[in-house]
Amino acid sequence: MTIPPDLKQSLRQMLAVMEQERQALAALNLQSIVDCAENKSALSEKLSNASNDDLDEESLSLIDAAKRLNEVNRQIRNLVAANVSARLDALTGSASVYKAQSIRSSYSRITAHPGAL
Repeated sequence: MTIPPDLKQSLRQMLAVMEQERQALAALNLQSIVDCAENKSALSEKLSNASNDDLDEESLSLIDAAKRLNEVNRQIRNLVAANVSARLDALTGSASVYKAQSIRSSYSRITAHPGAL
């Protein structure tokens, strides 16, 4: 089995970018988060050309590690988003800053009482 020389290098770069992304998320460094997203996208494009036939045990191990790191980063993003949402709710005194109001709640309801007509 012949592994393209840049495949493993690209996988290692992806792991490094994901580690940078984790650190950027923890530091809430927006520019670094955006840079990491762009790098991940470029590396994903590069890796999309690989065939499953090109994968050896080491490559599969690198892919598995990348999947795990991506999942960790996803969980961190979700925690950060929940934290930001909670802070906005606390600042505004409202728990519905990002929640769309239902149409029903935006109009007053008129209900007829049996003896009112």
